[in-house]
Amino acid sequence: MKYYTLKYLALIAALILLLSGCSALIKSGDSFDTGSQTLDLWDSGPLTLDPAISSEMTSHQYVMQLYSGLVKFDADLKPVPDIAEGWEVSADGRTYTFHLRHDVKFHNGRLLKATDIKYSLERACNPATGSGTALTYLGDIVGARDVIAGKTDFISGIEVVNDSTVRITIDSPKAYFVSKMAYPTAFVVDKKNVESGTDWWHKPIGTGPYRLQKWDRGNLIILEPFNDFYGEKASVRVAFHLLSGYSILMSLYETGKIDILPVDKLYIDRASDPNGPFYDQLHIYPEFSLSYIGFNTSKPPFDDPLVRQAFCHAVDKERIIRLTQKGMVTPAAGIIPEGMPGYNKDIQGLEYNVEKAKELLAKSKYGSAENLPPITLTLSTLGNIGIDDYLGALLQGWKHDLGVEVTVRLLNHDIFQYNLREEVDNLCTMGWIADYPDPQNFLDILFRTGADYNYSNFSSQELDTLLDQAAAEQDYDKRLSLYRQAEQIVVEQAPVLPMWFPRNYMLVSPYVHGYSIDPLGVPRFNQVTLER
Repeated sequence: MKYYTLKYLALIAALILLLSGCSALIKSGDSFDTGSQTLDLWDSGPLTLDPAISSEMTSHQYVMQLYSGLVKFDADLKPVPDIAEGWEVSADGRTYTFHLRHDVKFHNGRLLKATDIKYSLERACNPATGSGTALTYLGDIVGARDVIAGKTDFISGIEVVNDSTVRITIDSPKAYFVSKMAYPTAFVVDKKNVESGTDWWHKPIGTGPYRLQKWDRGNLIILEPFNDFYGEKASVRVAFHLLSGYSILMSLYETGKIDILPVDKLYIDRASDPNGPFYDQLHIYPEFSLSYIGFNTSKPPFDDPLVRQAFCHAVDKERIIRLTQKGMVTPAAGIIPEGMPGYNKDIQGLEYNVEKAKELLAKSKYGSAENLPPITLTLSTLGNIGIDDYLGALLQGWKHDLGVEVTVRLLNHDIFQYNLREEVDNLCTMGWIADYPDPQNFLDILFRTGADYNYSNFSSQELDTLLDQAAAEQDYDKRLSLYRQAEQIVVEQAPVLPMWFPRNYMLVSPYVHGYSIDPLGVPRFNQVTLER
C-alpha cells in the first residue's frame, strides 16, 4: 500500500499554516549549507524506516533508498532483477527460483546470503513485527498466512537452496506475484541490526544505494551514497530539511536553499506562468494514483448501495475540480488511473445527476434524507487544519442537492494512516498510488472481500469470482478484460466515490540533472547529478 495522503497533505498543512499567519521558523541549529554535491529537499519526515511497516509515501521515499529487494522496476515499470540476478518460474507458475548476486553488501560491509532473504520475509510476517502490509504483499507465499496467524515462525514456501539461491512457492499461479517482491515489505534487513533494539530503524542497515548519515530529529536527515552498492551508484548526498515550524517554501526554493519543490495548487499559477521565472523549471510527472471518498459499507446508511449511488450522483466533480484544483488533476469516472494497464476510458461512471440522486435516495431502505442516521466524514489532521476548499464544496453539494448534513471528525494523522480500519466512521478521504502497474493492485487489494486495505468493508461474490479468474489468467488481454469487468462492478456498487487522478508537479532547479519521479511516486536519487 502506498497512500499518498501524508505526502501531499503535509505540503498543504504547511501552506495553510503559512496563510493563517503562523511564523515560519526553522529549528535553531539547522543549516542549509550542506555542500555543493548535496541535493537539498524539504520534507515532513518519515513515520518509520522499517520496510516491513512502511506503507505510505512519506516513509517510502526514504525506505526505497536505504533498502532493496529481490526485484525492482525498470524505467518502463517492468519487474527486473535487483538483489536477484535472475529467476526461473516452474511450468505450473507456482515456484520461483531466485539466483542472487554475489556482490550485494549490507551497509556494514557484510555480504548478503539467501538466509537473509528468508529471515527478512519471515520477520515481516511475524505478528510481533506488526506489519500491516505482510498479508497483502507476502500472503501468496505458501505458509506465510500461518506465520501471520502466529501458528509457526517459518514460512514453508521459502527454501534456501544454497547461499546464493532461494526458492519461493506461492499458493496458485499469479501473474503479478513477482511485482510484489519489489514492494518494501519484501526488502532485506540485517538480523543483527533488527535485534539490536526496538528503535533499530533509527540507525538502519540496509543494502540500498544510500545509507543514513545523520538524523537530527525534527530538523535534518542526510542520506549519503553507499560506495559499495552493487547497482547504479549515487553521486550526491540527499539532505531532507524537516521544518519544526513552517517556512515560506517558495522563498526557500527561490534562494537556492532547497533544490526541488513540490508545487501545490496555491503555487501553481506562479510556477506555470509562461512569462514568469519558473516556467522552464516546472516538471509534470504522471502518477498511477487515485483520490477518492470511501463509504463504510458495513455501517448505516452506506450499507445500502442505493444511498452510496445517490451520494455519487450528487457530486459535480467537473465543477469541484474546475473551482478548486486549478487543472492539476483529471476527473475519475473509474478506479484504474490513466496510463495504467487496464485503464478504461469508456467506463460508465456515476455522473452528476441530482434528480437521479434524489430518486435513488427515495428508493433506498431509508426513503429520504430525513431518515438517514448522522453521517461523519473522517479526516486526517495533517493537512486538514481547516476544511479544504474541495471538501467544503463536496459537503455543501450534498447539503444543497440531497439535504444531507455531514459532520467532520479530525483524526490524528498517524492513527489515520495505520489504524483507519478501526477508526473510520461513515466516510473518509483516501488516496492510493500503485505499488506495481497492474490493475490487481487497485481492484483486488482495495475491494476484495476481507482484504486488509478494503476500508469500505465492501463485499461482492461476483467481484471476488472475477478477481480470482483474473489472477489465474495467463493471457494478458483476457486478464485486462476481466479486470475491466471487475472495475465496472466496483463503480456501479459504489463502495467509493472516485474523485480524480492526480499528477506530480515539481519545480526542479536548473543545475539538478537526472531527477525524476516514476508513476509509482518513487524519486530516483541515485540518478541525480548536480552542476551548481
